[in-house]
Amino acid sequence: MATDRSELTSYEFRQLRARTLAESDVCIVCGHGASDAVDHVIPVSKGGARRDPDNLAPIHGVAGCPVCLRKCNNEKGDRPLADVVQLRTSVDWFAGP
Repeated sequence: MATDRSELTSYEFRQLRARTLAESDVCIVCGHGASDAVDHVIPVSKGGARRDPDNLAPIHGVAGCPVCLRKCNNEKGDRPLADVVQLRTSVDWFAGP
């Protein structure tokens, strides 16, 4: 199932990625900081908007999370966020500072 992923290298998408990571670097899967990529909350293959800023969120990319060592983007794949097992910790990393 080949999909056209050329939008990931477009100038517009790179700007959205930078803006998303500037707002927060807390991963939507594990809750740790230092995310280096963004992912679609609702996968494009499931009807999510490709370039909607509200559909993009920080996630750890190829290198994985430096804290828990999860490969967050690989674990999420093309599943909705509700189907991904999120890390539960004693600190609520999603709450912010």
